[in-house]
Amino acid sequence: MRAVLQRTAFASVKVDGNITGSIQKGLLVLMGVEDADTSEDIEWLSSKIVNLRVFDDENGVMNLSVKDVDGDILLVSQFTLHASTKKGNRPSYIKASKPDFAIPIYEKMIAQLETDLGKKVQTGIFGADMKVELLNDGPVTIVIDSKNKE
Repeated sequence: MRAVLQRTAFASVKVDGNITGSIQKGLLVLMGVEDADTSEDIEWLSSKIVNLRVFDDENGVMNLSVKDVDGDILLVSQFTLHASTKKGNRPSYIKASKPDFAIPIYEKMIAQLETDLGKKVQTGIFGADMKVELLNDGPVTIVIDSKNKE
């Protein structure tokens, strides 16, 4: 599983002009699923996202998590995170899971994040043409891959 986390002052996602998820202070998480992903990946990645210390403390040091600052999470599925650009100029998405596998993983990740964060997680709509807007705070952007644990 791959995720791109962006610390936000504001983020939202629209489908067909309608907002499906919106947050203020928190994390926009773009997540891609591959067939090798398991419940262990979900649990590890959710814990990492919720506890990653990327918010400033009273001294201006990134020492607080999204949970510590009572922030929110907006989770958006994004199969293009598994793009391979090794050969040619057209990305290959062969490593990205098909919806029949990816949707249950995505739904389990939502449930795990809500458990770990202790509140509802905002989302996009899996497979939809989504318009994502964000005001990246910092900017702070971090890429995490559950397979290499970094």
